[in-house]
Amino acid sequence: MIRILYAPPSPYSAKVRMAATLAQVPFEAVPVDTGAEPEILIDANPLGKIPVLLTEEGFALYDSRAITQYLNRISRNAVFPRNAVKRTEAECMEALADGITDCLLAHVYERRFHPPDKVYQPWLDRQWAKVERALDRLNAEPPKLGRRIHCGHVALRAVFGYLELRFGTDWMRGRTRLKNWMKRFDDKHPDLVALLPAAS
Repeated sequence: MIRILYAPPSPYSAKVRMAATLAQVPFEAVPVDTGAEPEILIDANPLGKIPVLLTEEGFALYDSRAITQYLNRISRNAVFPRNAVKRTEAECMEALADGITDCLLAHVYERRFHPPDKVYQPWLDRQWAKVERALDRLNAEPPKLGRRIHCGHVALRAVFGYLELRFGTDWMRGRTRLKNWMKRFDDKHPDLVALLPAAS
């Protein structure tokens, strides 16, 4: 069985575990503390970043998008659509979700690792403006939730879960369509919702 090294609050970790569940690929979830740089993590990924997927043969994959592509290959396209146009759309949706995540993590880390007098507010404002633009775009055109979902949907729900975890729910104000999209996703896929980012 494959193993996935993860941290409970990580949206990238959530996306990968949700994608594996969507693909019906059995896995063992192994929580790690990246700050402690445990041997199991550093041996697998010298960057010390999660998530990491360890194959049954002992090969380590890292970067969440590399992992989702691997999951798609071993599940014979259970994570991304087979149609080339629809697959490209799904990959772009995943990239947008990951981009939002990057901005949010920059926001969190700026405050976590700098003393208050060293926090650079213009940098935080710039990152949040990117998040706002992306959320507004998604609210204007929420992704369709058909019979089959793909990694783009999963990536978006994971980052929305991280937003709720770290930033509360104020970001939902005025974005009713996005809020309704989340509810529809949650109602249809409770097994995936159970894997959303959570406090460690």
